[in-house]
Amino acid sequence: MADKTPTPHIGAKFGDIAETVIMAGDPLRVKFMAENFLDDPVQFNNVRGMLGYTGTYKGKRVSIMGHGMGMPSMGIYSYELYTFYGVKTIIRVGSAGSIQYDLHVGDLVIAMATCTNSNYACQYELPGTFAPIADFSLVRGAVETCERLGYRYKVGNVFTSDVFYFEDAHNDKWINMGVLAVEMEIAALYMNAARSGNRALGICTISDHILTGEVTTAEERQTTFTHMMDVAFSLID
Repeated sequence: MADKTPTPHIGAKFGDIAETVIMAGDPLRVKFMAENFLDDPVQFNNVRGMLGYTGTYKGKRVSIMGHGMGMPSMGIYSYELYTFYGVKTIIRVGSAGSIQYDLHVGDLVIAMATCTNSNYACQYELPGTFAPIADFSLVRGAVETCERLGYRYKVGNVFTSDVFYFEDAHNDKWINMGVLAVEMEIAALYMNAARSGNRALGICTISDHILTGEVTTAEERQTTFTHMMDVAFSLID
């Protein structure tokens, strides 16, 4: 693995990145976490502006890195981390849009599984439909932390979409199947984790409500969604 680093997208050398990586789509959210959660953070990446840091949290070594927007971007970064840097666990913290009336702005979604409209799984040439799921130990740990801290949360299925601006934004079919929220990266993360034999979990904060029109600002998404960060950092081995 070491002779394949740095990669085209990550400027770190093998060993610069911890075995557990907390990822966020927005590099500014990564910078916020490094400044507010890590002791002695060292920046290991700025290729394409995708910030990455390694430091310690309560004495445990952990890395934080951006993954950009969409499944192709998440697919590249998580693949390189798992395959070339020896990463064992990736936890995504991000935003999602609620499609259930009892899931409100600020609530957390722990993604036990994900549906998708993407063809990402076609590369595996499977004789059927693959169901991307989270690592159960991470799901259980996230639930325990939410219960202990009193955070509002739901566990369930999310929809990972390749499209942000839908031609037809009618979501009744996903709503009727009990899907909680829409985001754009978790399915690729879970598939890469499965294929590489590693662990993954997606934790999202509801940033907007597709049914009611509730929204948050870009600044609020960068700096105030700290509950999901608390949960993610509690899972570091």
